[in-house]
Amino acid sequence: MFTNKDLRKLIVPIVIEQVLAMTIGLADTIMVSSCGEAAVSGVSLVDSINFLFITLFTALATGGSVVAAQYIGHGDREVANKTANQLFYVSVGLALVFGLICCFGRGLILNTVYKSVEADVMSNAMIYFLLTAASYPFLAAYNSGAALFRSMGDSKTSMYTSFLMNGLNVVGNAVLIFGAKMGVAGAAWATLGSRVIGAVFITVLLLNRNRALYYDRLYRIKFNWGLIRKILYIGIPNGIENSVFQLGKIIVASIVAVLGTSSITANAICGNLASFQITPGMAVGVAMVTVVGQCVGAQKYDEARMYIRKLMFVAYCLIWGATLLLFLFRNPVLSLYRLSPETEALTMQCFMVHGICAIAIWPPSFALPNALRAANDVKFTMITALLSMMLFRVVLTYILIHFFGVGVVGVWIAMCSDWLTRAIVFVTRIKGDRWTRKQII
Repeated sequence: MFTNKDLRKLIVPIVIEQVLAMTIGLADTIMVSSCGEAAVSGVSLVDSINFLFITLFTALATGGSVVAAQYIGHGDREVANKTANQLFYVSVGLALVFGLICCFGRGLILNTVYKSVEADVMSNAMIYFLLTAASYPFLAAYNSGAALFRSMGDSKTSMYTSFLMNGLNVVGNAVLIFGAKMGVAGAAWATLGSRVIGAVFITVLLLNRNRALYYDRLYRIKFNWGLIRKILYIGIPNGIENSVFQLGKIIVASIVAVLGTSSITANAICGNLASFQITPGMAVGVAMVTVVGQCVGAQKYDEARMYIRKLMFVAYCLIWGATLLLFLFRNPVLSLYRLSPETEALTMQCFMVHGICAIAIWPPSFALPNALRAANDVKFTMITALLSMMLFRVVLTYILIHFFGVGVVGVWIAMCSDWLTRAIVFVTRIKGDRWTRKQII
């Protein structure tokens, strides 16, 4: 169903798009670092909460793209188009609700999660949270549109849109942080503006009825509960899994918060660097949804297995390349953050732990389960991820920091233990046949 050329056309733009998407967080952090470590810490604490909601929107987009891809593989374009409309209504509607809750309840949320942070860190976090929460509906609209383009094998359009968003964000940061001296508020306004424009751009493109998938008269809001149930069948377990994953990261961040500003900053910056390291693997995981989803829709499971093996090999090659590149240029990259010697040393220790584990076990931990999700085996991936997250990433982090005094490096050691557990379970599952017996269309 997919030639090597088809796979390249699908994967390469996704890799570029994912790298560009990472630059939003990186640009914010680097440019905000000129305002001091309290600003960096405030942004990082809010991002931990933001990602909790963002992953929910991404999960819903994944649910819609899986259903759409399966209908495309099944040859039913009409229902695939109806799925697109339902995805837009559900994802944007939920994002609007959560955005309002976070905008008006940000003080309660931040003070509940981060009780012991310093006053200047909290002040920056309050500003950043307000404006980024306002961008939730627009980010949900962009995610839905990008997922739909990828489900029909067109990843270039979402790449171009991401390029537009990131370019606007970087320019906005430069103007508002350095020109207007707005600090954290400038970074937040730039992020909000770029997401609004990206959402409008990709939604307008999907109104073109000549596309394989398109939005059909969105203004006539009509809910198709049968299709919504199918989207939620994939989206809810995936959303729970991703949300609890981010909740675990928030709990971990609250554990790290008691270690001081240096540890908070080191953890945040290592998170930025680690994101770039695994970005190519994430792109392969995204491509896995389209490829395996269409194979499952066409009932071609042997082809699905062949593509899974091929894509996993690609994921390993790309992760190794990204890790080597970051390792070679680690000193120039770290110099961009203007860190104190203590914070830079902590960041480097965390980065080394992450790098070693990523090249060994990240692909089967996070790219491989996307194949199971694309085949509707979402409950299994959810349960596995939740148990592994709570037992290893959260509990083990607490033990390593509070009982063994390992410090912030313990966060990354515990995380790698979580990865190893996932990898073992998911590889075992994909070798069996139970995932091939999950049907939703």
